[in-house]
Amino acid sequence: MNSWKVVKTGKVPKLNKPVLIEGLPGIGNVGKVSVDFVVEELKASKIFELISSSMPHSVFVNEQNLIELPTISVYFKKSKHHDFLFVAGDAQPIDEVSSYDFSQTVLELLKTFKGNEIITLGGIGLPIIPKKPKVYCTGTSKEFVSKCIENTSAEPRLYGIVGPIIGVSGLLLGLAKRQKMNAVSFLAETYGHPMYLGIRGAREIVKLLNSKFSMGINIKELDYEIRELEEEAAKNSRMLGMQKSTRGMLGKRGQDATYIG
Repeated sequence: MNSWKVVKTGKVPKLNKPVLIEGLPGIGNVGKVSVDFVVEELKASKIFELISSSMPHSVFVNEQNLIELPTISVYFKKSKHHDFLFVAGDAQPIDEVSSYDFSQTVLELLKTFKGNEIITLGGIGLPIIPKKPKVYCTGTSKEFVSKCIENTSAEPRLYGIVGPIIGVSGLLLGLAKRQKMNAVSFLAETYGHPMYLGIRGAREIVKLLNSKFSMGINIKELDYEIRELEEEAAKNSRMLGMQKSTRGMLGKRGQDATYIG
């Protein structure tokens, strides 16, 4: 039994075989950062929320200092060249079964719009911070991969470079192939540390999507946001270093004091 409920939050448009682009939290949050930026820049409209008790058992504190449950939303954007559906959110399903159910729900949603092409986004974790992250591509067929990377710098030879593609970004590919749908994943190099935000990897993916689909995104605006985010990340890293130093001085009591439930 599928545990995911699709809740309509806006007027459902008529779309012409939309391309679905997914980016949820993962390694370096590369996919999430990429899709969030594209949704914001294109002013995409929210039409669905996907709701389930298979989301993490937590809430976020927002900028108004109030709580929000983690959500996964679907947005759309019509353009002269392509129509799009975007899957963006705060978290991934918490276990394997719910990940399968969620991915199947997304594919069924795409089918209602007669769409047949899926692009998932994610990161490849490296032991060091890459200065100029490469983007790799894999998918359901050599023909579709070749079509998606044509006139781009994406690298299709990633066997031995990446292990299994875990979570929704991988399952959407596998289930799409089983149902004879076309799907690829763009994976950007990033630093494989859980506290690292892979903004530069996300930039390379956004550049690729912008060029491939003529989205008209202002990359200079993205560069400006990158500088702001990197400054904030550096500040947080310094704070984390100070906390670690304090914990060392305080001993076990200091460790207990930093626990957040």
